[in-house]
Amino acid sequence: MRWAWARGDREVRSCGWRGHVTYAPDEPALASRIGVTTPVGEAWRCLRCGSFVPGPPRGRGPADHAPVVLRGRLLRDAWVLRLLALDRFVRGGLLLALAGVLVYFDPRRDAVRDYFETDLPSFRSLVDELGIDPERGVARLVLELFEVSHERLVWITVGVAAYGLLLLVEGVGLWRMRRWGEYVAAVATAFFVPFEVAGLLDHVSLLLLATFVVNLFLVAYLVWTKRLFGVRGGYRAWREDRRQTSLLEVEQAASESAY
Repeated sequence: MRWAWARGDREVRSCGWRGHVTYAPDEPALASRIGVTTPVGEAWRCLRCGSFVPGPPRGRGPADHAPVVLRGRLLRDAWVLRLLALDRFVRGGLLLALAGVLVYFDPRRDAVRDYFETDLPSFRSLVDELGIDPERGVARLVLELFEVSHERLVWITVGVAAYGLLLLVEGVGLWRMRRWGEYVAAVATAFFVPFEVAGLLDHVSLLLLATFVVNLFLVAYLVWTKRLFGVRGGYRAWREDRRQTSLLEVEQAASESAY
């Protein structure tokens, strides 16, 4: 009983934040059961919280084109996609920040090199204390940056910035749960899997292994659950599933109105 009240309260709060989801189906039998006439005008039943909302509906059309309310499986999918989106936003922002650092670094590399070499003994002592191999990972990349030509550094900066922007675009598509965002995320993630395999073959680490496993899971999850690339019927099956879900939303609202 408490769980049911909490769920309904959550849906009412969601309507308070985002507005009610009202829809007038073209089918007269359904429209007559979720729409009523009041002394102040028409009112329509919200598909999310079930309340009758005065005023015209937010949408009209066939019942199987009604807005899909996020709950149950769809709500779980939305949580997964938005967690992925947050990951893309964070990583994209960090890469754009790195591109900005490279832009700042390029014309000042001599001054940075002088400062770096002045403090190199203390830096190497810190590296030794932390157990970091200066010939690997980030430490090695920092040292190699001083030897990179201006032209190559420009291309590196452009590549880093482009990938950061791609991640932000992915994040927007995933957050808004757009199909194109799911395709972009699946393709971009799968593209880097071979590089992760090469990295594991060169040097096995828990971080690389965890990243590889998570990315494989994400690609499989997106392709299977979202029916991408023709899997499980592809776009047609995905559209039919959405159509049936929309129709069920309207029929459920109509059945509640009947009581």
